[in-house]
Amino acid sequence: MPSSKRGARTEPLELNATAASILGFLHKEPQTGWELAERIEDIIGDFWNVTRSQIYRELKDLAAQGLVASMKTGPRDRQPYKITEPGRRAFKLWIAERPGRPNMRLPLVLQVFFGEAVDPENLARSLTELRAYHEGRLAAYKGFEAEVPEDSWTYESLRLGLMFQKMMISWIDSLQKRAKRRG
Repeated sequence: MPSSKRGARTEPLELNATAASILGFLHKEPQTGWELAERIEDIIGDFWNVTRSQIYRELKDLAAQGLVASMKTGPRDRQPYKITEPGRRAFKLWIAERPGRPNMRLPLVLQVFFGEAVDPENLARSLTELRAYHEGRLAAYKGFEAEVPEDSWTYESLRLGLMFQKMMISWIDSLQKRAKRRG
């Protein structure tokens, strides 16, 4: 229950992962909801899916909790937000928690798993399209390499992204070879 002091809280905050990731991005610099959506999609979109509507909803909730503050409206009525000190503390508490088990949700894996029921031409199209997607993401990640110091923890996440994209391309290549042998 909130205390009577403006912005003060008496109970611990419960942050969901989406709200916490927004605080993490705002930890570095103030951003608008639009900028957050672009950065999140570009940087962590392959392993953390967040929609624009979720971002705006979470920003509103975070502001109501006093964890972010809106700044002067910019061009096109874009509203930048900055993290507050309570927001920094809440993020620090949340990020210190042990992560849960990973959840791999790759639609292609299901299509391959049930491959006997998939039309070969449809599977071939899926493989071609997804290989191109992973090539594009690999190029984007390689573009981030110049921005991220190699001795940073951020680089370790980027390194995983690079390895993941390379692994997916290799796996898709092997599936395409298998499909050609069966064709």
